[in-house]
Amino acid sequence: MSRRRTLSPRKKLALLVSAAAVAGGGAFVMATTSNAAPVQNASNSTVCQGLATALGNNQTFIDGQRAKPDAQSQARIANRDAVIAQIKVQQAASNCQVGESAQGPQAAQPAQPAPSAPGKQQTTAPAQGAGGGAATGRQVCAGSTVTLSGEGGAPAASSNQFPAGTKLKVTNLDNNKSTTVQVTSVSGSCALLNNAAFEQVREPGKFLIRRALIEKVG
Repeated sequence: MSRRRTLSPRKKLALLVSAAAVAGGGAFVMATTSNAAPVQNASNSTVCQGLATALGNNQTFIDGQRAKPDAQSQARIANRDAVIAQIKVQQAASNCQVGESAQGPQAAQPAQPAPSAPGKQQTTAPAQGAGGGAATGRQVCAGSTVTLSGEGGAPAASSNQFPAGTKLKVTNLDNNKSTTVQVTSVSGSCALLNNAAFEQVREPGKFLIRRALIEKVG
C-alpha cells in the first residue's frame, strides 16, 4: 500500500510563489513598463525643443564645414562632435528623445513687432540683466530663437551672419535678462550662445529662448 506524500505548509507556499512568478511574470513586466514616464520630444516639451535645436545647430555647422572645408575644419568638427555627444547626454537626463535634431529653429515662432519705417534705425530700451549693461543697437535676426552651443569658456557667441569680433546683445524677453557677448566662431544660426553666456539669460531648466531680442552693438 503506497503512502501519499504530504507537503509541509512552507513548501506549499514556496510552490505557489514559484507558480505565480512564472504565470504572472509577463504581466509584471508589462505593468512596470507602463509606469515608466513617456519619452518627450520637441513637439511637447520646451526643454526637449531647446536641446533638439542646439543639436541641430551644431549639425548644421558640421555640414557646412564638410561642404567647404579649410585647414581648421577637422578640428572644428571634432569639437562640435563632442558638443553633440554632451547634448545627447542632456537629452537622456531630461527624458527627451536622444538624438532628436530640430532644423529650421526660426519656424513657428511668436510674431515679432513690425519693423520700423525705412530710414530709421530700430532701437530698444535697455534691458537690465546679468552682463547686459545699458548698450542698445540695431535689432537683427528678428524671430530667431536662441539656444546654447554646449561649449565651455568665457561668455561668447557664434554666428552664421556676423564675423568674429562682432558684439551682440541677447535679451531674453521672458525674464528681461540680457548679456552682451563677442562672436568668436561660426555656427549654424544667427546667435548661438556658449554655456557661460546662456546661463546669464536662461530660465531655470530651459535650453531654449523663444522670445529673444538680438541686437548688434559693436
